[in-house]
Amino acid sequence: MIPIFVSGPAVEPITLAEMKAYLRVDEDDAAQDDLISGLIKAARLMIEAASRRILIEQSWRVVLDRWPRDRVILLPLSPLIAVDAIRITDASGATAELPDDSFEADGLSEPPRIIVKDAPEPGRPRYGISIALRAGYGATLEAVPATLKLAIRILVAHWFENRGDVIGEQILPPEALALVAPFQRARL
Repeated sequence: MIPIFVSGPAVEPITLAEMKAYLRVDEDDAAQDDLISGLIKAARLMIEAASRRILIEQSWRVVLDRWPRDRVILLPLSPLIAVDAIRITDASGATAELPDDSFEADGLSEPPRIIVKDAPEPGRPRYGISIALRAGYGATLEAVPATLKLAIRILVAHWFENRGDVIGEQILPPEALALVAPFQRARL
């Protein structure tokens, strides 16, 4: 199973103004604003990687070679917002979309899963099944849990204050790691 990033997020969990207030940066300097914006995005990606959760709604595609024996697909992305489509490619390369009533998305389980009720086998030996889905806590920054937003703020502040001072392996500051720990998703 291969997850492929398609698009998103439309916003970051922390706005530039919020982060500047947290850092106590008052001046309006375009270069510094670009730096802080870049650090916010990098921190979001780092927190997503550490927690193995998507913070803001993103579109992904998951491809499979064949259906699992029990027809239950455990998804590598969490939390699940929706399964938009499941497409199957036949031997000639033609793609058909499964009707909504032939599968059930279970976003409440951990990990999220799709139960396939009735679907033909793909005709290709590799990547014959493609699942379009959306994952994340929601489309707005208000949907992200407050503790994960605080972990982003702490990480951005750490990077902002220690620019160029990195020696050895870079890891999350202990304060940020402690905030992420309750959200960490077990690996499949």
